[in-house]
Amino acid sequence: MNTFELAFDALMCHDTLDKIKLVNQLHTLKEQLALNYQSEYLISPVKNPGRPVKPNLVRFQSIPKRDKSDLGFIKTIHAICHIEFNAINLALDAVYRFQHMPDTFYQDWIQVAFEESQHFQLLNNYLVELGYQYGDFDAHNGLWKMTHETDYDVLARMALVPRVLEARGLDATPKIQKRFKHSKFEKMVDILQVIFNDEIGHVKIGNTWFHSLCQQRNLDPIQAFDQLIQKHIGESLRGPFNIEARKLANFSKKELDYLQAL
Repeated sequence: MNTFELAFDALMCHDTLDKIKLVNQLHTLKEQLALNYQSEYLISPVKNPGRPVKPNLVRFQSIPKRDKSDLGFIKTIHAICHIEFNAINLALDAVYRFQHMPDTFYQDWIQVAFEESQHFQLLNNYLVELGYQYGDFDAHNGLWKMTHETDYDVLARMALVPRVLEARGLDATPKIQKRFKHSKFEKMVDILQVIFNDEIGHVKIGNTWFHSLCQQRNLDPIQAFDQLIQKHIGESLRGPFNIEARKLANFSKKELDYLQAL
């Protein structure tokens, strides 16, 4: 079974239920050792991956700040649901795009895609329970934008998507959990804990491959990371950083010192 073709089909699928089925199929084939990781498949840029017509995508700045009303909390749940949907696509793109990597690279990112699809379902099921569903509110496209911008090099992708954008989730989740704990949407505390625990593993995977690639290319990890931050983000990363969670995700002491110095 051609891993890259299957990953591309799942990536470009617009229907959420069908996308999840295709991710499940890819994950099952991985578990059954039925995938060929050394096959060939044409790689092309993907400006817009498969997604449903809704949510309507708008600029981040045009999304109103969410208040502490019930609807504000529901919109926050929807925003996290959208992040998890995008995260399915970014993991699939990592599988499809970066050919000629070790087999374990593809196994890692198929696992990430599968877990992100589980997170999406947890959140969307809760939205349905509350009388809403994914697509009911506007969303922004920041996570995919960075995925598309780093399609030229696996090192840039590993540096900036798991280690910056996904790691921000590790920084933000405990604070978001506190907000939900003192609301009528307390169920979100447990859902966020499941996501948080898995995301530590996802960031750890990004760290593993980033360091492996730096070693392979004789690059200093801090210097390479800093150059990519300046190139793609244009400013220093902003804290506060969840140092304990980042330690669990295998950020080195030097990297944590670099972040804290910012």
